[in-house]
Amino acid sequence: MLPKALAISLLVAACTVIGTGYLLSEENRFAFSWESMAPGNKGQNKTPGSAPATLASATPAASRTQPPSDNPVGFMLAKVANEYAQSVRYPSWSVPLTEAQAKGYRGNHYEPVVLPLENSGQFTVTLEKFRFTRGEDILVVASLQGPQVMGPLLQASLERPESRDSPTSTNLEQDTQTGYYQGSLNSDQQPGDYRLVVEATVDGKPVRHVSSLTIEPYLGDFEGLDDTYVSNNNLVIPVTFSPQDSGFFALSAQLYNGQQPIAQLQAEKRLDRTSDTILLRAHGTVLANKSFDAKLQLRNLQIRQLPAKPGDRTHYAYGPSEGFDFEPPDLDDLQDTPAANPESEQRAALLKQLADKF
Repeated sequence: MLPKALAISLLVAACTVIGTGYLLSEENRFAFSWESMAPGNKGQNKTPGSAPATLASATPAASRTQPPSDNPVGFMLAKVANEYAQSVRYPSWSVPLTEAQAKGYRGNHYEPVVLPLENSGQFTVTLEKFRFTRGEDILVVASLQGPQVMGPLLQASLERPESRDSPTSTNLEQDTQTGYYQGSLNSDQQPGDYRLVVEATVDGKPVRHVSSLTIEPYLGDFEGLDDTYVSNNNLVIPVTFSPQDSGFFALSAQLYNGQQPIAQLQAEKRLDRTSDTILLRAHGTVLANKSFDAKLQLRNLQIRQLPAKPGDRTHYAYGPSEGFDFEPPDLDDLQDTPAANPESEQRAALLKQLADKF
């Protein structure tokens, strides 16, 4: 006979195996829920036979969290496809323009650069623009604010970044009425990028304020607009420009109606050394079914002379600050029909196909 202790051990082990097998068998009609084993559910166990057969059915249908019905990748692709299909309605050379975008497209706007001083003081330099045509005067306005003791004069100079030499400099004198320091520099220098250095004496110590500007070569003159007309669902605006040298040029401008921006327009063309026209086109998608005042305006004209060979600089010139006003022809024939662009349409179709696979 087996020892009593050994017999008891074997009996307990056999009961454990049999019991575990029964709990895991399909014939077990008693619920087994991990929720009843959770620390927060002590004392809340169901009596045998009173619990539902499965954990999923134990949860009310209204309280179950269902996964999203759409695949997130498919949802993202569908959204991208819709946005892309909407954007390709417009040709690249005629896109609608919001007021915020119009401010961002201002091509020759200089943001004042502020240098902080001790005790909440500020050293600020302002220019009317940051690209100057060679030969123009560069008007420099500076201000010093704070409790510090300032010197009576400031010195402004242009500095070449590569050599650090200063080809020209001037003194900025303080206006007794406004308190601003003003002066002008000569921009008759080799075209390129320059540092504008303004030096002041603050509390007996020298302080340097450094910002950037560019001197551009003379590219030519804007001579105005020829008569506008409608062709192939476009309002065509001929801009006359007389270039200094032959080459490829890219023109961009903003179409306005009063203070309301309408579209950003652009075009490229090779020009000879004679007065020539570049045709800007406003597509029907930005003009159709809209009412405008008597005149439209072309503003913020910027022309770029594109590099003749790799490594050459791109040069810039700008139209008159007031732009050009013109009387448009009858625009009733323009249609809000998406521009035909086979390549963009193929991309939009491909995105749609990818989205449909999810």
